[in-house]
Amino acid sequence: MTRDLVSAPQAARWLTEGSAVLVDVRSPDEFRAQHIALAVSVPLDRLRAALPSLAGRRVVFQCQRGTRGASACAIAEARQGETYNLDGGIEAWKAAGLPVVVAAADGREPLPLMRQVQIVVGALVLLLVMAGFLIAPAFFALAGLIGFMLALAGVTGWCGMALLLQRMPWNRAAG
Repeated sequence: MTRDLVSAPQAARWLTEGSAVLVDVRSPDEFRAQHIALAVSVPLDRLRAALPSLAGRRVVFQCQRGTRGASACAIAEARQGETYNLDGGIEAWKAAGLPVVVAAADGREPLPLMRQVQIVVGALVLLLVMAGFLIAPAFFALAGLIGFMLALAGVTGWCGMALLLQRMPWNRAAG
């Protein structure tokens, strides 16, 4: 068993030869937004269940920049076969001029859904706090309610804002 970094060009050669399988350990939303054409989506939190199907194969784990890929390598350490982390993730893949599949029909990459949630919630809290200072203190209570809802989303895994944003036109899959 090996656990090393592999460059994007080397990983591309292995994929072209059919001598490796590329496992994208990012979230399903990130994968839908953009991914390497031959990658298989197995989110990091579901990797343990998928490891038996990868036994005996050369596996390259890939994420956005390499951190989750390293975690995937650590999880897969006991399995049989070579295990590699794509050095720099999909960002290095693109920097090397290698192609990716992008969901948007116009070729633009939408922001990952959780970043959209962070932007919207952060802007709402900022506006409500400003309104609390400038208009009425009651707006502070609304900002607190949004903070509570964000904490509840973190605890339960259910995020109404993410469900709403997912339905926005810029987040709909092309086709």
